[in-house]
Amino acid sequence: MTINRRNVGMFALMALLITIVGVSQSWSVALAILNLCLISSIMALGVNIQWGYGGLLNVGVMGFAALGGVAGVLVSMPPVANAWAAGGIGVLIALVVGLITIVAAAWTYNKLRGTGSYQALTVGAIVVVGYFAMRWFMDPAVDAIEAVESAKTGYLGGLGLPILISWAVGGVFAAGAAWIVGKIALGLRSDYLAIATLGISEIIVAMLKNEDWLTRGVKNVNGIPRPVPYEVNLQRSEYFQKLAADWNMSIIDLSSITVKLCYAGLFAIVLLAILWLSERALRSPWGRMMRAIRDNETAAAAMGKNVTARHLQVFVLGSAVIGIAGAMLTTLDGQFTPTAYQPLRFTFLIWVMVIVGGSGNNWGSVLGGFVIWFFWIEAEPLGLWVMDVITAGMAEDNALRLHLLNSAAHMRLMMMGLILLLVLRFTPKGLIPETRR
Repeated sequence: MTINRRNVGMFALMALLITIVGVSQSWSVALAILNLCLISSIMALGVNIQWGYGGLLNVGVMGFAALGGVAGVLVSMPPVANAWAAGGIGVLIALVVGLITIVAAAWTYNKLRGTGSYQALTVGAIVVVGYFAMRWFMDPAVDAIEAVESAKTGYLGGLGLPILISWAVGGVFAAGAAWIVGKIALGLRSDYLAIATLGISEIIVAMLKNEDWLTRGVKNVNGIPRPVPYEVNLQRSEYFQKLAADWNMSIIDLSSITVKLCYAGLFAIVLLAILWLSERALRSPWGRMMRAIRDNETAAAAMGKNVTARHLQVFVLGSAVIGIAGAMLTTLDGQFTPTAYQPLRFTFLIWVMVIVGGSGNNWGSVLGGFVIWFFWIEAEPLGLWVMDVITAGMAEDNALRLHLLNSAAHMRLMMMGLILLLVLRFTPKGLIPETRR
């Protein structure tokens, strides 16, 4: 069997597993798994661009995905007129003051370069004065905004634009944050980047949880507009009612499947576009240069390559892809929930996808996204089935049997560890290893 046939066979096996879920459980569940597999694969592609191309250790995937998610709120939700009237002007003035402070501090730092303590004192004074000036405008404005029907709104809202625009904006937000982190940390040792990305991701999530005027914090933002029809509108359609009767299906099931298929089509288009661009980049002279830098930075620098600039470039590109996936996930959920951004889901699992699929191989990252997310979701029903088989000979009220059945939900973590161990043991370079050309 050739490598290409082997790869096709693994993707075909994943399609078969999703089909089995559709037949044995429901097609709605199978399509829900498919949609999240597509989004997870895009996130894995972003991490693979950073790690597989450039050898950059980003353990702050969660933060960049959260920035993509908040883009869905700021772009697509309608503006809250009363909140803007109450404190919108104050927030805008505060943001302008903050921007002026940053520009003034940067200009002063460059202008007084080489003057030692005088430079540090002057820049420090500008930052302190600017900070308190910004808070003088911001604090009363925030209090006024959050007091506007706090149970229902209590935030400024968004721009009321189509939700699909937020996917690109999410990429821009994540890329901007990556540029700031990269400018600070990429010139240092590689472990500093890991520390910086971990820290910035926690800061981002903490801000989204606490800044109610921007994202409603832990009260969440519900009712984010969709790029696809609503189920209730399809159910009212005479055409769908007739179609459900002809196919002998529940109209609720038919509308749910139709909506999920629409989402799957949109997500597949984005995944294929990013995958195509990633493959073109990997096979280009730029891709060969990035792999050379990854394998031996000293030799690449000796050949005249600007290693730090190329690292920054690939770090920003990978983060942008993660931000796009984060905006897509918020679109699929229809709500923005800051507390849902946990390192286990948005950092650990994504890294496992890249490692299992094959670091440095874009197709491997896509396969890893499908494999890991599928078993992450199906671990609980599989665990229940295994425990039920093991305890089949026990009495219904047996304490051990009840304990094992109640523990089936914890099979997820064990299954992830088992998959990772098996892959590292038998295919240490991943299911689809990097191709050396």
